[in-house]
Amino acid sequence: MTDTATNRYLTGPFAPVETELTAFDLAVVGTLPPELDGRYLRNGPNPMNETDPANYHWFLGDGMVHGVRLRDGKAEWYRNRWVRSTHVSEALGEAPVPGERFGGMDNANTSVIGHAGRTYAIVEAGARPVELSDELDTIRHSDLDGTLPHGFTAHPMKDPDTGELHAVNYHWARPDVLEYVVVGADGRVVHRVDVPVPGSPMVHTCTITEHFVVLYDLPVTFNLESAMAGGRFPYAWDESYGARVGLLPKGGEAHEVQWFEIEPCYVYHSLNAWEEGDTVVIDLARHPRTFATDLHGPDEGPPSLWRWTLDRSGGQVKEEQLDDHPVEFPRVADVVLGKRHRFGWGTGLAVDHKGSVFASNRLVRYDARSGGREVLDLGPDCAAGEVVFVPRSSTSAEDDGWYLTLVQDQRTETGELLVIEASAMADGPVARVQLPGRIPLGFHGNWLA
Repeated sequence: MTDTATNRYLTGPFAPVETELTAFDLAVVGTLPPELDGRYLRNGPNPMNETDPANYHWFLGDGMVHGVRLRDGKAEWYRNRWVRSTHVSEALGEAPVPGERFGGMDNANTSVIGHAGRTYAIVEAGARPVELSDELDTIRHSDLDGTLPHGFTAHPMKDPDTGELHAVNYHWARPDVLEYVVVGADGRVVHRVDVPVPGSPMVHTCTITEHFVVLYDLPVTFNLESAMAGGRFPYAWDESYGARVGLLPKGGEAHEVQWFEIEPCYVYHSLNAWEEGDTVVIDLARHPRTFATDLHGPDEGPPSLWRWTLDRSGGQVKEEQLDDHPVEFPRVADVVLGKRHRFGWGTGLAVDHKGSVFASNRLVRYDARSGGREVLDLGPDCAAGEVVFVPRSSTSAEDDGWYLTLVQDQRTETGELLVIEASAMADGPVARVQLPGRIPLGFHGNWLA
């Protein structure tokens, strides 16, 4: 259990930074590929005021986006900016940012995406997307041109064939439903439906295949007792709730969902999913449970790569562990999302003798063709974030490009953007972009070309 006197999510690699920085013409060790033309952005919690360790939850820190602009073999700039929630604007003595808030929530601290020519900081549980400028200044809290009636999600999935975003949203004041929305390539909601569920589950992600959206209805639910007692994060493990996943046809209606019962667990992120005849195969990072004893962050046993095979004709599920190496933030190349892939990867985790995750210092890659696993150790003092693949071109193979991730050196308290040749991962970074400050561990990053 987390020591509330020294909440781990406020110290060490998680400790927040106190200043917004801007730096130009960043030093590079090695050679940046000239094909990299865009921004690597990453969002995460960074509380800006004095915080009570006993009541702080990692998922609730004020959002801060870090960004690096690459072009013509150079690192043009680095910026870090707090996402202007009402709280952040007040603390900085600024006027509130325009835009209607939903359900009293506006702290977008989990991911940052590009869609329809706009940049959005996003979070789950009710807040709307927050539009950012190219330089990461907050523009507005957005209802997607009046088409988004409620909040959004931290983890939409973009269909590589249509450019549509598929998202599953939830909010404590809308119990017993998950809201499925489709955002068109033009940035406006084109489909919305409420899917009934038995309670008020916390849902971080969804998964897509060619024809389906995978829904997760798992045993972390809104806890009224915790909320009444003043808990800032009133979601907790509920052993009695049960666990299931659902297949909803893309653009479908609630009555079309086919549910499959599974063993209780929690899933923050899937690697990928695809269809094989009447079966749907899902590879994912499975946590044995979460928020059962540690109510400050997800640390209830290391997650590892599992496969669920859903038999649509028989209604059965086969659950099998593919690897026991602790891993999170699993991904595949965007072009194969929802289709059979060859390469998948994630951030490898180090675990202490008590089973507690204490470092994220490895890049782990899986080859589905050979069944092999490759591990790149980034060093004992490195704390690495989510790893993103940038293809060399729009027609590149799954390993023809580069892996990018933000890291911090815990010994020197400095930050870097690592660029790793995907086809020669074992050789380590081809370039290290030197950043002007430390990068706390956070959540999701993406490349915006």
